Amino acid sequence: MPVTDERPYRLEDQIGFKLRLANQRHLEIFAAEMPEITPRQFAVLAKLGEEGTLSQNHLGRLVAMDAATTKGVVERLLRKGLIEALPSPTDRRRVEISLTAAGRAFLDRARPVAARISDRTARKLSARELDRLLALLDKL
Repeated sequence: MPVTDERPYRLEDQIGFKLRLANQRHLEIFAAEMPEITPRQFAVLAKLGEEGTLSQNHLGRLVAMDAATTKGVVERLLRKGLIEALPSPTDRRRVEISLTAAGRAFLDRARPVAARISDRTARKLSARELDRLLALLDKL
């Protein structure tokens, strides 16, 4: 809905502001429930769990991270021993990322926690409201 003379601009009414507040709440819940890892690190692990081995570039695109952010997340997960990065056997310029056994075990334990985090984030919404919100966000 555009701003009009009848409805002046108020920061608190703007979609970006409301999305940021919702994201802040989600991040607080995530930090409390899963302090050993960040949401971005979890996203990388979850996507590798779903897809298997991926190039670092493709992985970044799938989890909606730019190349620099992906590189940093991958480096931190490598240090934690949750993923491994190997040169592609077909293209030495490409790095392929996959879960380690420790990464798979961590992900198995973390998935139910991640589901609980999502439930807590959306706790004030009915199932129908949550479905609608997710559908609307897909349109953005």
